[in-house]
Amino acid sequence: MRASQTVGTSWRNWAGNQSASGIEVVAPRSVEELTRFLADATATGRRVRPIGSGHSFTAIGRPDDVQLRLDHLDRVLRADAATGLVTVQAGLRLSALNRALDTLGLALTNLGDIEEQTFAGAISTGTHGTGARFGGIATQVRGLVLALPDGSTLTCTPTENPEVLAAARVGLGALGVLTEVTLQTVPAFGLRAREGGGRVEETMERFDADADATDHVEFYWFPHTDRVLTKHNTRVPVDDLEPLAPLRGWWDDELLSNTVFGALVGAGSRVPALVRPLARVSAAALSPREFSDVSHRVFTSPRRVRFEEMEYAVPREHGMDVLRELVRVVGRSDWRVAVPVEVRVAAADDITLSTASGRDTVYVAVHTAPGSPDRAAYFAALEAIAAEVGGRPHWGKLHTLGADDLRARYPRFEEFLALRDRLDPTRTLDNPHLARVLG
Repeated sequence: MRASQTVGTSWRNWAGNQSASGIEVVAPRSVEELTRFLADATATGRRVRPIGSGHSFTAIGRPDDVQLRLDHLDRVLRADAATGLVTVQAGLRLSALNRALDTLGLALTNLGDIEEQTFAGAISTGTHGTGARFGGIATQVRGLVLALPDGSTLTCTPTENPEVLAAARVGLGALGVLTEVTLQTVPAFGLRAREGGGRVEETMERFDADADATDHVEFYWFPHTDRVLTKHNTRVPVDDLEPLAPLRGWWDDELLSNTVFGALVGAGSRVPALVRPLARVSAAALSPREFSDVSHRVFTSPRRVRFEEMEYAVPREHGMDVLRELVRVVGRSDWRVAVPVEVRVAAADDITLSTASGRDTVYVAVHTAPGSPDRAAYFAALEAIAAEVGGRPHWGKLHTLGADDLRARYPRFEEFLALRDRLDPTRTLDNPHLARVLG
């Protein structure tokens, strides 16, 4: 290993709830360096965990020996505006990709609500947005290349190693290290956003109808109130957009959503009795607005307030039942929950360990301030409610399930394990978290 690869000896994730010290952090400058390093690590019995931007809340990327960063593998390699096929290196951040696609007149067809992840990290953990006709980011993948622990590379397409492609699109970093990904983009489009307040019961009653009638629907319920913030985004051409004025955008997305909201969460952490009254302030703070802009500017927004999160994917037909029960449980509790609950929807897909594999899905995400004394009980409540309908935890968000639980919830679980045995028989890419969730 060349000395230039070693870039640190410690790591901490975005939320601050996962960390490691006394490790070796390496950042190969080329695919060739990467494959040599993996071969050497396997030969000497070392364990290596690839990491993206550290936006997962679980310990999926936490190393116990070597952490592998793809910071130098961050380029757009090929782009065909006619077909929309774009090949990128796996360490490219979504933010950089979105801007590169802008210059080509292209866009990702769907995104989550932040763009700080690397592309590899986003797809490996099943990152998704919302939209009843749209899948997670990994559904846009048409091919990929894995660097395997033995130092070889494996190209995966619908015709070459298709069984690996089916699994490695959401591969948890357990099958190999992604080096490049080919994705299907679409012509650039805009989103007309309509955002406003509402009542939680009324919003749940019309959720299915709204999800079917509008391209991208989501809402946020403010615990300890009956209020929600709803977001309805409709796809429109890019030649007739009406973006927010810069001052209004700064006021809503920076001052209110980050600075003021962060202060409210911080005040609630210091004085728990303030959480419930402050929840009512938060619910009332964001006024209705309508605007249109380039798709990625509407899909994503800055997130500067730290929190911890659990998200469960449940069959769409049970989504509102799960939320109603969560509302009931929170109402009967003495918890003080300062951060809204996020609700989204996605189409079924055919990816082996995708949370939407084989079923249309509603996602219910709960959040707490870091170190909240109510986190364990609150998260356990959602986990128990979701378990009743076969809920699947987001791979990058907190949960307590192990391999036996997950095997019962993923019909193709053994298929993934067989690929893992074939591609990483020495468990070079293992860590304690993977040992728990995969066995």
